[in-house]
Amino acid sequence: MTAAEIGLGLQSDKRAGDYARLARRAEEHGFDVLSVFGDLMYQPPIFPLLEMAAATERVRLGAACLNPYSTAPYEIAGQLAALDLASHGRAYLGLARGTWLGAVGIAQPRPLTALAEAVEVVHRLLAGDDGGYEGEMFRLAPGTRLRYPVHRARPPLLLGAWGPRGAALAGRIADEIKVGGSANPAMAGVIRERVAAGAVAAGRDPREIGVVLGAVTVVDADGAAARARARREVAMYLAVVADLDPTVEIPADLLGRVKELVAEGRDEEAGRLIPGDLLDLFAFSGTPEQVAAQAQALLDAGVRRVEFGTPHGLTDDGGVELLGAEVLPLLDRSPKGVATTR
Repeated sequence: MTAAEIGLGLQSDKRAGDYARLARRAEEHGFDVLSVFGDLMYQPPIFPLLEMAAATERVRLGAACLNPYSTAPYEIAGQLAALDLASHGRAYLGLARGTWLGAVGIAQPRPLTALAEAVEVVHRLLAGDDGGYEGEMFRLAPGTRLRYPVHRARPPLLLGAWGPRGAALAGRIADEIKVGGSANPAMAGVIRERVAAGAVAAGRDPREIGVVLGAVTVVDADGAAARARARREVAMYLAVVADLDPTVEIPADLLGRVKELVAEGRDEEAGRLIPGDLLDLFAFSGTPEQVAAQAQALLDAGVRRVEFGTPHGLTDDGGVELLGAEVLPLLDRSPKGVATTR
């Protein structure tokens, strides 16, 4: 077993050049993985990822996550192949069912089937298998193959999921599972149990599947300012993921009001309603020491990778600097008895 990984998750809302600068500093500080979110109406992740690939030499890179509804599997294969070529074999494939797609009129029928078949299509295309594939939702006609070289036939696969069925699917086919929007150590055990159901059925050792937890992160020497910013940032995600955590009971009236305010674009007001103990389950926030303590609790729970998500700090650069210079040195990343995927 190797040491646990620490990653950065970036929102794709920056200017050209920003991604390269942040990626270089993150790699210099010792981060292991750089992910770019695939959130609705932000820049497609492939643009920042290619820029970061050119600016780095060691870190793993991937979108967390793409979805097979707004991006066809053959296009996902192409983007993954491009990133793997550009990074000389450092890409990973992140897939999830997607969120908020109703806003652009995209339905999401049969998500488990869609994800499983998308993975099958991507793997066949990258492997040069032109024998055809006839799935329930996606197909490849015989003779269909990529018309360009690829670096690897099977880069690591990460599935984004919270629920039992999605986690079981990850247990069957993935290298990692990411619980996006959670900083709750209790979720590590829940997810491992859910992953194990699928892994055992597929004849796999459940310990082979790495558990990744990531959430909004705001770190600053002014811990109160950082936590105020985190409340505002996490409100939108809390409205989506709060119901998915079986270890947390949130008063229905509180969650309902947060959702109402977020729907009205009043994230600041929604954030002010989130109490501190609840904030700590869905975001990393505060001083470097506070953020390090939260991350260490996840590592001690056996999480394979902790991912510090956007916005990182009161400014992008300031957050990355504090995370790298003051948070990472406080973390014990030694193996905690959970097998890794590398």
